[in-house]
Amino acid sequence: MNYKPSELIINEDGSIFHLKLLPEDISENILLVGDPGRVDLISGFFDSIEVEKHNREFKTITGNYNNQRITVISSGIGTDNIDIVVNELDALANIDLQKRENKNEFKHLNIIRLGTSGAIQHDLPVGSFVASKKSVGFDNLLFFYDIEKKNKKMTQALRKHLKWPEKQYFPYIVDASEQLLNLFGEHVIQGINISAPGFYGPQGRKLRIPLADPKANNKIEQFKFNQHRITNYEMESSAIYGLSQHLGHNALTICVIIANRIRKEYAGDYKPMMKELIKLVLDTLTKKQGE
Repeated sequence: MNYKPSELIINEDGSIFHLKLLPEDISENILLVGDPGRVDLISGFFDSIEVEKHNREFKTITGNYNNQRITVISSGIGTDNIDIVVNELDALANIDLQKRENKNEFKHLNIIRLGTSGAIQHDLPVGSFVASKKSVGFDNLLFFYDIEKKNKKMTQALRKHLKWPEKQYFPYIVDASEQLLNLFGEHVIQGINISAPGFYGPQGRKLRIPLADPKANNKIEQFKFNQHRITNYEMESSAIYGLSQHLGHNALTICVIIANRIRKEYAGDYKPMMKELIKLVLDTLTKKQGE
C-alpha cells in the first residue's frame, strides 16, 4: 500500500506530522502520560537521555534506564489525542516514511499509560495502583474504524443496566494486553476503567449545567457482570487499547487513584504516589526484558 501525502503527512525534516519524531527517536517500550510535565518527571529517573523533542502537547524523551531504552511521550487529554499518538507511533514503527509503504518486518510496541484516576468503588483507597484489564469506551472513537467489537454480552448488559438511549452511540469494551497485565499483575489491583470523553458531565460532575443522568455513577458502581465490576474513571485507555490491539501492539494502563468519588476523598499532593508508580513500572519493565 502506498500512503498519499494527504493521508500520511510527513514534515520537511522527514518526521511524522504531529509528534515530529523520526523512526529512530522511539523505543519499542513507550510510556504514555497526559501531562507534558510528567515526561520530565519520568525522564528524571533515566540514566541518560538520547532524544528530547516537543511539539504542541506532544513532548517526547527517549533515554536509558537499567540498560534498557525507554521512550516517554505526553499525549495531552482525551481519546482524540490518542488517535493521533497511537497511529503516528505505529507509522514510525511499521511504515517506511520515505517510500510511504509498509515495512517488510513488523515491529511490536509495548505501550503503557501511566495516569491518575478517580475510583468509583468504595473499597479502592486513594493512593492505590489500578491496572485496567478492560476499558469501557464512553467516547465514540473506535466506531470510525472497521474494528471487530468484542465483549458483546458484557457491553449489552452494561447498556441495559445504564438504560443507554438508543439515539446515542454504544459504549464499547476493549481488553488490555494479557502479556503486560501478567507482567504487572502482582504489583497492582486489577480493575476496569471507563474512558470518558470529558472530565465534568461525562464523569458525573455537576457544576452549573444539570446532568442528563444524575444517578449514572451510582448505576456504574453497582454494575456487575460475572466477576467483573467497573472500578475507576479516566479519559484515554479505550482508544489506546482498541487501536493498539488492532495494530498488533501491547497496551496497558496503570493509574494512581487520586480521588474516591464515592467517599468524596481527594489526595491533594499526589506527586509522591506518581513517583512510586513510575519507579515500579520502570523497574518491572526493564527487569523482565533484561532477564
